[in-house]
Amino acid sequence: MQDMKAHLEKLRADAAECALIRDLATDPDKRELFRRLAEHLTTLAGDIEAVIAAKLGGAEDQTG
Repeated sequence: MQDMKAHLEKLRADAAECALIRDLATDPDKRELFRRLAEHLTTLAGDIEAVIAAKLGGAEDQTG
């Protein structure tokens, strides 16, 4: 579980970095690329977050 949380934190940090680069980019193509990357990484982080929540919910069901 800790490994998944570490990956989640890294994805969130990478998404934030891509968003920053997007905001600073002057080239429209680079801005679009980093917008898409930030969006994709945010989606992946959300997916991992959902898996973590499901695992925690499943653990509560088994112990409760």
